[in-house]
Amino acid sequence: MKLLRFPIIKLTVCLILGIVASYYYNIPFNLAATATLGGLLLLFTLHRVSKHKLEHPTSFGIAALCTTFFLGVSTFHFHNQRNFKNHYSNIILKDKATPSRLVLRVREQLKPSTYHEKYVVDLLKIDSIPVRGKTLLNIEIDSLYKPFKIDEIISVKSLLNDLNPPLNPNQFNYKAYLEKQYIHHQISTNRKEILSLSAQPHTIFGYAALIRQHILNRLENTQLSKEDSAILSALLLGQRQNISPETYEQFTKAGAVHILAISGLHVGIILLLLNLILRPIERFRLGKLYKTIITIVLLWIFALISGLSPSVTRAVTMFCVVSIGMNLKRPANIYNTLAISIFILLLFKPMLLFDVGFQLSYLAVIAIVTIQPLLNQLYSPKTKIDKLFWNVLTVTIAAQFGVLPLSIYYFHQAPLLFFVSNLLVIPILGLLLGCGILVVFLSLVNLPIGFVTDVFHHLSNYMQSVVAWTAAKEAYIIKDIAISSFMVVAFYLLIITSVRYWRKRDFNRLAWMLLAIISLQIAFIFNKHSTSRDAFIVFHKSRHSILSIHKNEQLEVNHNLDRFKFSKDKMLQNYRVENFISSMEQGPLKDLYMINNKSLLVIDSLGVYNVSKFKPYYLLLRNSPKINLKRVIDSIHPQSIIADGSNYRSYIEAWKTTCKKEKLPFHQTSEKGAFIITN
Repeated sequence: MKLLRFPIIKLTVCLILGIVASYYYNIPFNLAATATLGGLLLLFTLHRVSKHKLEHPTSFGIAALCTTFFLGVSTFHFHNQRNFKNHYSNIILKDKATPSRLVLRVREQLKPSTYHEKYVVDLLKIDSIPVRGKTLLNIEIDSLYKPFKIDEIISVKSLLNDLNPPLNPNQFNYKAYLEKQYIHHQISTNRKEILSLSAQPHTIFGYAALIRQHILNRLENTQLSKEDSAILSALLLGQRQNISPETYEQFTKAGAVHILAISGLHVGIILLLLNLILRPIERFRLGKLYKTIITIVLLWIFALISGLSPSVTRAVTMFCVVSIGMNLKRPANIYNTLAISIFILLLFKPMLLFDVGFQLSYLAVIAIVTIQPLLNQLYSPKTKIDKLFWNVLTVTIAAQFGVLPLSIYYFHQAPLLFFVSNLLVIPILGLLLGCGILVVFLSLVNLPIGFVTDVFHHLSNYMQSVVAWTAAKEAYIIKDIAISSFMVVAFYLLIITSVRYWRKRDFNRLAWMLLAIISLQIAFIFNKHSTSRDAFIVFHKSRHSILSIHKNEQLEVNHNLDRFKFSKDKMLQNYRVENFISSMEQGPLKDLYMINNKSLLVIDSLGVYNVSKFKPYYLLLRNSPKINLKRVIDSIHPQSIIADGSNYRSYIEAWKTTCKKEKLPFHQTSEKGAFIITN
């Protein structure tokens, strides 16, 4: 491909390969560091030898690519704090059961759960021993206390607990998600156990949070409604906590949720506004240089105030490179610009590579710059308004080509009316952002803003009404779509080869496109055969029992949920989608199941069982039966005992002790996860 002729793109690909290789294969840090330093020395030597030649030898290019690969490996290890001796995981004793006195610094406030406030905190001390590393802090919600401030230093006596893995198959792995952010443990406590040591900001994040809170306080004193204030906070400050769940769901269904998250779209519009406002500076000597510096500084100030989220960081990094090219009259290939921003971001945050938003945003931009010019050739607008809407439409469609396969893979749905919401909202988004910036500025300098708030209110109402109308068309939202990673790769191969054939129609490109179609068909066939399996599953569900029989593409579910809870249960929905289940039947729980010619006996709260004719291999205890387990074992001689989530914890602990004495396998779903028997 022609793109791979650009050196920075080759180097970025090698950096990515190094990070991926280190993540999956755990290449030793010493080897990577030695190879990187050796490669840099070799590059310097080759450069000195060939500096009088017109071109570097091929060996220089190969050495550069290999060095960049090991640089990716080294970067991955260097940012993993567990590799450092003073990381808390290298100090705490694994068998330590007594709480320690922990000193923490609040780093980030997360979205609260039903029962807990959640914070990402830096661990500073364990029993007066200085340490480093991030952990998750869960605090029982208490309305009498205010949330902690960013940079606030607190002390608590608690245990450092392991993160909980998913208990059911195909459930979202929150543990893996946190570990990709270098969070490996969690602390659970309540407000009464926490002592605040200092509430003053210490880092740039703390000062940014202070400024952000000051802006939010000023907005509360304006004439903005609660909903308008929440929209403004999301668009400019990256704070989506106050947006109602109903509004957020509407944006999701309409395929316009990216509007609420500060991303490349917002930063691009802000860059255009800054270029317009700062244009008079160009009249001075070195004006374009000063304008570029001011623009970059303002963009990063905006990123800091909005919380330096991954989406903001990558967008600002990319548009800073774009700004340099725009203002210094050094136009660069857009693919080079993207590669430079990816390279810089991954050097500082290598785990961003595995972030869904990172993947989707860059795929969207690449698709826009590649496919949108081709779509533009299909129609020539006559007026400026016509041209505006046509550009928005083609950009939206091109972006969807880039993100759709991966979006379906992660979220299992596709809004068919995405182009309607984007076509009607994006043209006024610039006005909305400009008006929002003006509202913030006027509120900070105590100037009248009545007219501006009215304009913002009408624009916000228009945007929300369009999104609500689009989201209400649920018939145009395809849900529960399942595709495998193999199919995702095949889809992207088809998109790439189709675009290449569209650009230039010749036999070779047609052949590649046909091969991509064949690979997609192979992916479908492979997926159908690989998911055809038989399994019996005892799911974990607190206070309930759910047993399922998975046979090929059919699922029979026996449960004691009511109809509403069953229809809304995400656990079963995820399992059905991820395993390509075509039909699902439900029914009541049975007392006896046959699995692979082995019987499973269910004993419920009645404690009644009758096995005069056979001895069950498995014994499932549910709904806290009042039985003498030792007597049951002596009577029916089961080979394995299971306790699901419907049992009292005290009963489970007693059964676990009995099984340990009897040397019988005991599976507790609340601890070990779902019990699965496969053919």
